[in-house]
Amino acid sequence: MRKILIVVDMQNDFIDGALGTPEAVGIVENVKAKIASYPEEDVFFTRDTHPADYLESQEGRYLPVEHCIEGSDGWQIRPDVMAQAPGAKIFDKPTFGSTALAEAVKDMAQAEEAAGGALEAELIGLCTDICVVSNALLLKAVLPEMKISVDPACCAGVTPEKHAAALETMRSCQIQML
Repeated sequence: MRKILIVVDMQNDFIDGALGTPEAVGIVENVKAKIASYPEEDVFFTRDTHPADYLESQEGRYLPVEHCIEGSDGWQIRPDVMAQAPGAKIFDKPTFGSTALAEAVKDMAQAEEAAGGALEAELIGLCTDICVVSNALLLKAVLPEMKISVDPACCAGVTPEKHAAALETMRSCQIQML
């Protein structure tokens, strides 16, 4: 059995930048410790990635705060987090969930199964109620029999209440909490 870690959007803008929160800052050390507990080849990052005209997009009209503009400092994965697995693959994503990540995990799961094993995935990161839940549900849709888990101590939502609601939504969809 192989278990991979998916680190969702641990970017400067979501931690202490344009959309940062005290709760996001508060999980950084937990996230670093979690990443360090995995072999580097089993760690994958997502990175929210928007163009310069973000405010003209549908998301930008609903969330009119420029953030994670490709190439900006806010777009970068926080350096001390990235340092825990500097060679990890990064999936840039233009929206909440990454279909490219889901397809890559599906390919990994099929390879593990062909070799007589199984794949599990653990998700951590930001924001629980937007990108973590979106990626967890995408993975569940693509791989309904794969064990998927989330560590609530390594996630933060837009608000504590939204964090709790997203965790409950994921529990309802058979995503396990660690």
